Amino acid sequence: MATTEYCITDAQAYPGGLEQAARYFHGKWGRPDNLAFYRDAISHYGEQLPRFFLLLEKVRIVGCGALIANDFVSRHDLWPWYACHYIEPDYRGRGLGNLLLDYAVNLAGELGFTKVYLSTNHDGYYEHYGWKRIEDGFEPSGAPTRIYRYMISGAASHPDPQS
Repeated sequence: MATTEYCITDAQAYPGGLEQAARYFHGKWGRPDNLAFYRDAISHYGEQLPRFFLLLEKVRIVGCGALIANDFVSRHDLWPWYACHYIEPDYRGRGLGNLLLDYAVNLAGELGFTKVYLSTNHDGYYEHYGWKRIEDGFEPSGAPTRIYRYMISGAASHPDPQS
């Protein structure tokens, strides 16, 4: 996906290389000891999932997102999950988060999914983009987290746990 200023690219195809892509995701979502987790996850895609992608301004990374099988949430019966949503602070307020969300939903539809889920502690952000809060789940720590769903219209049928 591209605009005149921005484009979204798969992390595996990032011109700066897989290592820099993994370090970006790790820098936003990782812990000091788990860079190898991100490097390995980004370098090994299945037939459909995971998919990690970067929002670029020319070659500069200004945001990221991912479609994954589970987002460390208790609801393993739901998939795929949109995760790793991040926009650099200087780039917020420009609608770029919506570019990532649209990209993820379109990609999920291309992969045959009819729904996408996400978990968050934010309230009010995702509703602006058509996501519906459906219930709460739990993080591994036991803390509750909000679960949202996006219904994809016109997607090809894929085995869906919540049909």
